[in-house]
Amino acid sequence: MGSLNQADVLETNPACLIKPLDPEDFRRQGHMVIDFLADYYRNVDKHPVCSQVEPGYLQKLIPDSAPNNPEPIESILQDVQNDILPGLTHWQSPNYFAYFPSSGSTAGFLGEMLSTGFNVVGFNWMSSPAATELETIVMDWLGKMLDLPRSFLFSGGGGGVLQGTTCEAILCTLTAARDKVLNQIGRDQITRLVVYGSDQTHCALRKAAQIVGIQPLNFRAIETSPEDEFGLSPASLRDAIKADIAAGLVPVYLCATVGTTSSTAVDPISALCQVANEYNVWVHIDAAYAGSACVCPEFRHFIDGVDAASSFSFNAHKWFFTNLDCCCLWVKEPRALVNALSTNPEYLRNKATESKQVIDYKDWQIALSRRFRALKLWLVLRSYGVANLRNFIRSHVKMAKLFEAMVGMDQRFEIASPRNFAMVCFRLLLPPSLHVNNTPSTVLEVANELNRRLLEAVNSSGRTYMTHAVVGGVYVIRFAVGASLTEEKHVRSAWKVVQEHAEVLISSEVWIDYY
Repeated sequence: MGSLNQADVLETNPACLIKPLDPEDFRRQGHMVIDFLADYYRNVDKHPVCSQVEPGYLQKLIPDSAPNNPEPIESILQDVQNDILPGLTHWQSPNYFAYFPSSGSTAGFLGEMLSTGFNVVGFNWMSSPAATELETIVMDWLGKMLDLPRSFLFSGGGGGVLQGTTCEAILCTLTAARDKVLNQIGRDQITRLVVYGSDQTHCALRKAAQIVGIQPLNFRAIETSPEDEFGLSPASLRDAIKADIAAGLVPVYLCATVGTTSSTAVDPISALCQVANEYNVWVHIDAAYAGSACVCPEFRHFIDGVDAASSFSFNAHKWFFTNLDCCCLWVKEPRALVNALSTNPEYLRNKATESKQVIDYKDWQIALSRRFRALKLWLVLRSYGVANLRNFIRSHVKMAKLFEAMVGMDQRFEIASPRNFAMVCFRLLLPPSLHVNNTPSTVLEVANELNRRLLEAVNSSGRTYMTHAVVGGVYVIRFAVGASLTEEKHVRSAWKVVQEHAEVLISSEVWIDYY
């Protein structure tokens, strides 16, 4: 027989078994990873913000099968540096102004490290009492910071839960709303249920409606207009509800938005709740991005009327320095969630649950398993304090105002929609000469193409990164301030990049071929 190779020796020798949780290995390798990340953040602004790789690049660099033998952490981190970093879009770069922020912080990362290190699966109180109880405490803390009505707090009969994302929050509350109605009119009546939002509402609502079984024809994306600053009109909502009732349908759920994805438009919460409550419609307030700002008293008015809603959520992982994922959801009627989402198999029965003196968060979400998310949010709140968190958000709003002012001073550009928080929507205008003898629709089409090409050129530079939206048929460039490392100098630099590429584009004859 031939001699055994190293792989055979490893597989046949019990003495070669790995120690997957050796404290000293963990200490040594952990320090190396922290050092690696610290260096990354020190130099993150030197990377192209938007990844410049081509599809499939990584398959050319990484073997097509896993290694049979162990590899040292030093080699793995070197491959992260050489192969993985070029394929990242750097969300934590100070030059990142795309989508909405995914703000991180030292406290958030350390909280995540503790949560991951403990690795508890806190599906019910019994599985880790501290995980459940800290979550209830932190959610009441945060609810008070937002000045939510007492009815949303555990101390007032409601309660909060940490979901992964807004998509989950909408899905859970829509499921609860659906079951409340079907329990009254019969489970076979699901085809009559209607869900409402606006044409600016996040696509998560439509997806959730599909999942819970709402008929596609019963999904209402009510049209908004520039006259209402793209907020949902209460009169339009009332008309839609009345028409559906006249047709024998049953209105069940409204998702109103504070800070839409396209333009950060704000739906008129109080007036919409008044309409919805007349027809016993569950109202969910989606403040995924802008909810963070509402801890500042000067922005709290954007959620006035929330006391008449059924549920409210925002993403702490967007603009509240608590890394992904951490969606904060409050409900007035926890029993509605529990009735719709609970399961009680024998293997999960225990005295604490049966005493009804504890919360089992498995019944407030879709999945059974859940992570100890409250730990990182707790660290963020304690490490920075309410005053510092407010001031950091204010600093981002101040930088957005600066960008808005710079756009306003350049006559080649215009602000495309009102700025409510720390995002500016703007666009490059066509030269006036090209408006002559052309229809408004043609001018709009060409202007949209001009801005599309401008954004592509800006992002291809690697010096900054922004994204777009189409609002009322108009292609706009979105500039969202919110990365934790961003300073005023980065905002000024980004505007310089936009101006440079606009100058090249306007003076070029290439884009006019489209015209």
